[in-house]
Amino acid sequence: MKDSRFSRAEFLALTSLLAGSTLFPKRGDAAPDGGTPSLRTVKSPGLAGVPAPDAGVATPKAGPAAAGSQAEYEQLRQGCTASLPVRSTSGDGAEYARIGEWMQRQKLSSDVYGNGDFVQAFEKKLADLLGFEDACFMPTGTMAQLIALRIQADASNVRTVGVHPSSHHVLHEDDAYAVLHQLRAVYLGPWTRPLLAEDVASSRDVLGSVSVELPVRWLGGQLQTWEQLQELKRTCRDRKVKLHMDGARLWESQPFYGRSYADLCKGFDSVYVSFYKMVGGIGGAMLVGSRDFIQQARVWRHRHGGNLYHLAPLVASAAMRFDAALAAIPGYVKRAKALTALLAADSRVTVLPQPVQTNMFHVFLRGSPQAYNRQRDRIAREDRVWVAGGFGQTRVPGVVSTELQVSEGLQGISDADAARAFLRLLEAA
Repeated sequence: MKDSRFSRAEFLALTSLLAGSTLFPKRGDAAPDGGTPSLRTVKSPGLAGVPAPDAGVATPKAGPAAAGSQAEYEQLRQGCTASLPVRSTSGDGAEYARIGEWMQRQKLSSDVYGNGDFVQAFEKKLADLLGFEDACFMPTGTMAQLIALRIQADASNVRTVGVHPSSHHVLHEDDAYAVLHQLRAVYLGPWTRPLLAEDVASSRDVLGSVSVELPVRWLGGQLQTWEQLQELKRTCRDRKVKLHMDGARLWESQPFYGRSYADLCKGFDSVYVSFYKMVGGIGGAMLVGSRDFIQQARVWRHRHGGNLYHLAPLVASAAMRFDAALAAIPGYVKRAKALTALLAADSRVTVLPQPVQTNMFHVFLRGSPQAYNRQRDRIAREDRVWVAGGFGQTRVPGVVSTELQVSEGLQGISDADAARAFLRLLEAA
């Protein structure tokens, strides 16, 4: 199949959530605030008939079109006092100084290749919180998940992994699961909803494991109902299929279910969580599972080159923020509901999903990316509110999309003022 590149709106569109799609920018054109990485078209009914870039569909460039250079873009963004998208950790070195000062106040010593009281205590804290026997800190989530899938494949001697078509494994890791570990992805279910038990049960392939993302980022943070999630767990258990959770945004899912993290994770064989997406750390992840599983994971971390001489700085960056970050999430979700209600009240705005289930959501508008980027920068200069990271041009003529996430960036601004600032974008339409 020909190579093709898409953005988040592409998948939302192709799942009938909106009658259109957005192309991914090429890898070199990624937006300075994270952008949307490239991916290849997968063989899935949801992608049938999508033309490749050479089929007459132009691939738009992302980036600070109106702000000029990268430095000017960052200066404008960092100068805002409020932000609707997640604001990245300051790059001026202050964060690293805070990490060192926090470690000194806590009288913490560093580790050697992960061996140290501080690192191991944080691993135990996460294992207990998520209801598992043990945990292993990983430099990246990609590494953590590859290791989990490899261990499960070796245990079952089945190298097929069931995934949602929008899984991070197949969209954002350059086929690492196949190239490094000779695993084969089996796409389960349609793009329109999260992965369900019926998708596992109806698979024509024998599955060694299933990887489930909670929540589904490409669907605007959608989740299975509690009953659907339990049925999925039972189905995998009955079929002796290992169940792994891509919990990069697990923290944001807890208010929707209203249950403990241990209850959410019960029934999964392994879980990965991130420490930078919501916690705000400079990087790092945790992989949790049984004691034997984590013992193997430590060996695979070494094989992957993840045994950094000192892990403590990464762990400290997460640990010093962790409790406060989790405590703030219910408030963020509540604000996301209020904010999306204000935005959706304007007939020119489409919010997905509606109602929101986490603190993340996608917004669709009519207009051009260039006009909205210019207006975004104008709002940043005049109101000091960063209302969007960027806009993807969809294949519906004149429709663009952006992704928003309520976080600490909205402290000090009311929901009404945040909505008012965002809706000023429409002045450019």
